[in-house]
Amino acid sequence: MLLRGQEATDRAPRERGVGLVFKHYALFRHMTVFDNVAFGLRVRPRQSRPSEQQIQLRVRELLELVQLEWTSNRYPSQLSGGQRQRIALARALAVEPHVLLLDEPFGALDPKLREELRQWLRRLHQQLRLTGVFVTHDQEEALEVASRVAVMNKGKIEQIGTPDHVYHQPATPFVSGFIGTVNLFHGRVNDGQVYFNGNNVSIPLRANSHLSESNRSALIYVRPHMLELEPAPQGNTSSAAIVRHINAAGPRARIELTSASGEAVLVELEHERLRLLTLQPGDTVYLRPREPQVFVS
Repeated sequence: MLLRGQEATDRAPRERGVGLVFKHYALFRHMTVFDNVAFGLRVRPRQSRPSEQQIQLRVRELLELVQLEWTSNRYPSQLSGGQRQRIALARALAVEPHVLLLDEPFGALDPKLREELRQWLRRLHQQLRLTGVFVTHDQEEALEVASRVAVMNKGKIEQIGTPDHVYHQPATPFVSGFIGTVNLFHGRVNDGQVYFNGNNVSIPLRANSHLSESNRSALIYVRPHMLELEPAPQGNTSSAAIVRHINAAGPRARIELTSASGEAVLVELEHERLRLLTLQPGDTVYLRPREPQVFVS
């Protein structure tokens, strides 16, 4: 393991310069907020320990940074979950780490608070310019906070890249199915065409596609917003499906369907398009995919 180009595998944890933010805060309940943040500075060896005046100044600066200077004399039990997590982050920053490791820091919080905190963390990172490793199972969290994403499967890295690249150009079927919501179809590739849904639908491969094999089985991933719904068939580019459920709450309507081959399909539509289609559960519509992600198996 290299940190700032230096071998750190055999170094003691206190010598690595890594700040750690835990999932469940790990704040000392018997200490005030101020003492929690100051803890890492006060337990340093005497020769490297700042003076009490320097500690006071450093802690006040950090509490202002996380916008919680007014909590310095309170105890963790008097704070909300989001406030505790920000104090845990201030404590990790107090020792001036070279790298900040955040281990699912928002995992114990409710969705609304998680969204607010990851926006705050992104702004804080832009201000500090500190290298951070953010561990999370929440894809939306990773794509919003990170400048680079590493997708891991069974202990191995499947793909590394920018959030945009990983989302739009997945390197493996695992990444395609893991990042975001997708529909999976089984089909085959032949003569520059992708056939699926019982070979009733065919769409041309992209001009620069490397999939030149003939008559090979394939996995086809299509994101919900890349599936069009039509009231009538569009030749061999669409196939029939039955509407099962309509959820119109949210920025886009979510339509659950069953394809002609019996697969569950999710489609996301703009509300204006949904009103034009006047769909009801039990209706027959026609699926037309756009820009599928194809992997030959």
